[in-house]
Amino acid sequence: MTDLVAATARGLYCAAGDFHIDPSQPVQCAVITHAHGDHLRPGSDSYVVAAPGEALARMRLPDAFLRAVPYGETMRFGDVRVSLHPAGHILGSAQVRIEHAGEVWVVTGDYKRDADPTCAPFEVVPCHVLVSEATFALPVYRWAATATIAQDIFTGWQDNRERGVSSLLFAYALGKAQRVLAELLAFTEEPAYVHGAVGSVTDIYRAAGIRMLPTQPATVARAREYAGALVIAPPGAAGSPWIRRFGEHRSAFCSGWMRVRGDRRRRGYDRGFALSDHADWPALLRTFTETGARRILLTHGHADTMVRFLREQGIDAGALPTTCAAEQ
Repeated sequence: MTDLVAATARGLYCAAGDFHIDPSQPVQCAVITHAHGDHLRPGSDSYVVAAPGEALARMRLPDAFLRAVPYGETMRFGDVRVSLHPAGHILGSAQVRIEHAGEVWVVTGDYKRDADPTCAPFEVVPCHVLVSEATFALPVYRWAATATIAQDIFTGWQDNRERGVSSLLFAYALGKAQRVLAELLAFTEEPAYVHGAVGSVTDIYRAAGIRMLPTQPATVARAREYAGALVIAPPGAAGSPWIRRFGEHRSAFCSGWMRVRGDRRRRGYDRGFALSDHADWPALLRTFTETGARRILLTHGHADTMVRFLREQGIDAGALPTTCAAEQ
């Protein structure tokens, strides 16, 4: 039997339904798992997105033809039935369930199993074949409890305040920054300053009803205004002239890559917080089991390592190459 989903030069393709998933090049119909730029690209004739992520998709592609569908609603592409289900990655992130001729495939996109107040939790979708991300598919990647990481971020912020310096926390502008702002509500309601790229996305999250710390734009040029404050900015702002306005500060990066201490040193941050919006090693294995999939296909990240491990356990597994380089 021909595979229901195959890797092509333009991305994952379902020939039976004639649509692509997160295509890397323009196509006629693109089914999108979420609004990160390496999954949602311009140029396609039409896009299908999960309804909770519509505003984020429109922010990136304001002139695109978008079809926003509720989670769980069935669409038909010829003889293929397709539905979108929560992936727990960011607001509006989705898994793609594809059913044809009695066989069910699920393409997860990026996902996590940890609770996150800024998006719908991951839904286990039973399937015959699971196409899963493998961004952190190494045994070393095991996440601490989110509440513990949030406490560490807050404590670091307060320690820097006692020193009279600002805390610059670098986090991805879409998803990670808003998750941090939401998790910190357990400790404070003090406003945080945000880079413009973070602020525009945060406004969309607030409009969706997500509760987060109050935020102010980091537009003041006087360093004394930021003494003791928390400033959240995208990683691309690190080392830029924009940083000079904060004067003396301590920097930190919030990413799953910070689980390995050497990564923090190479990137030049004072601290690292291993908070990821992707599944860690145990969560990947748990997901494979819970879906009941008889075949596992891995995309990007450490796919080869996980494939080898699964095969040693007698599981039918393989790699499915894509061009996505996920946010972490």
